[in-house]
Amino acid sequence: MTNFPAWLAPHVPASARHPGLAIAQLGSAQSFARGGFALTSPAFRSGEALDPSFTAEEEDAVAPPLEWSAPPPGSAELVLVVEDASNAAAADPACHWLVWGLAGQRGKLLEGEVPPRTGKNAVGNSEWLLPAPPEGETRHYLFQLFATDLPLVLMPGAGRAELLASLQGSITACAVLHATFTGGGDEDADWEDDDL
Repeated sequence: MTNFPAWLAPHVPASARHPGLAIAQLGSAQSFARGGFALTSPAFRSGEALDPSFTAEEEDAVAPPLEWSAPPPGSAELVLVVEDASNAAAADPACHWLVWGLAGQRGKLLEGEVPPRTGKNAVGNSEWLLPAPPEGETRHYLFQLFATDLPLVLMPGAGRAELLASLQGSITACAVLHATFTGGGDEDADWEDDDL
């Protein structure tokens, strides 16, 4: 496994620097934040914790809202890859969401919005994989957005490896947004124990 890219290190905390991240493989110093390309969320700032409403801790949880600035001219499509970068010992980070078919322009995904095309996450379905770290453990989630110079020809349901292979050599810009989440356990169970 290669080392974590020096150009990306200032933008990703040390505990989330998994060398297998999509952006570490596909991005470059030249493409990172090119032309001011940026990914943000109205629900959290980079480095902040995800609200439980975007995680397995809440029954009706959905994907968080995301917004992005305009990519460089000539960008045909945008691709979102969300990965849990916490386990550096694993060959690849756990994939939480693969999204493509987003127009190559300024835009957003609303909270819980179904994107145009999705691929298989780490458990094999095409939905937002709800973060569910063990109690007391903090995980790091990297939202990585790529602008491409050609539209992807992948069919919905493609996996991470297929998506990353199709992006090789076509990235015009990339951006990253970091979030954390700490597993909290079941509070109701604690209250029941106190009543005994």
